Amino acid sequence: MTVSSHAARAHSFNSAAAQYAANRPSYPSALLDAIEELAGRPLAGARVADVGAGTGISTALLHARGADVVAVEPGEGMAAQFRRVLPDVAVVRGDGNSLPLADASLDFLTYAQSWHWTDPARAVPEALRVLRPGGALALWWNTDAPDVPWLAEQGRRIARHFGAGVPVADRNVSARTVDPSGRLDPVRREVRWSRRVPVDTHLANIGSHSIFLVHGDEATAAFLAEEREHLTRAFPDGLVEEVYDVVLLLATTT
Repeated sequence: MTVSSHAARAHSFNSAAAQYAANRPSYPSALLDAIEELAGRPLAGARVADVGAGTGISTALLHARGADVVAVEPGEGMAAQFRRVLPDVAVVRGDGNSLPLADASLDFLTYAQSWHWTDPARAVPEALRVLRPGGALALWWNTDAPDVPWLAEQGRRIARHFGAGVPVADRNVSARTVDPSGRLDPVRREVRWSRRVPVDTHLANIGSHSIFLVHGDEATAAFLAEEREHLTRAFPDGLVEEVYDVVLLLATTT
């Protein structure tokens, strides 16, 4: 992917913020349990910054868990939607490459579906700067479960139509891809979960991914119309079971 196309995909969400907020999946409580276990401390009462917070899907969970959380979001459209969804949680404009946060001010720095939009050469030093000793950097992604046949078939159809897969970061993300410099030594954990949603919700969910947004309305509409036929045959009751493996990588500072 070129720098320009990467930037276009990163900014594409601002035009679809309401669609994103209404249809993207959240995360299971077991993920937050795993974060606390691996970090060796609870989120309740912890000072947390959720970076690339988008419309607040992960921020809302951290806030509900009792964290003192601030959101960091670069996009105007996403930040505006965040404020509508979470008016009582602070959101500041910025990104992981240059965090608008004080040195050694955080217990947790979190990235939900967003680390792959950073430049690790800049984002890793920033993470180490803002985390307190013993603080935790937690990165996670919802990824389609690879052993679910209909999801694998859908992924192949997307690849054929657009010439690329939906995820920017896939389930094979590793410590080396997160931090090529090797300064971090994250622990990996996977958490499986699922949700049952109407076909329309599932189509709006996948349509809110950047690969769809940057290809324009015509290409997206053509794919989604064909995909609706596939899903209607596969799920005659009109409810789709989306199965996810949340890939979590967590590193603690010294």
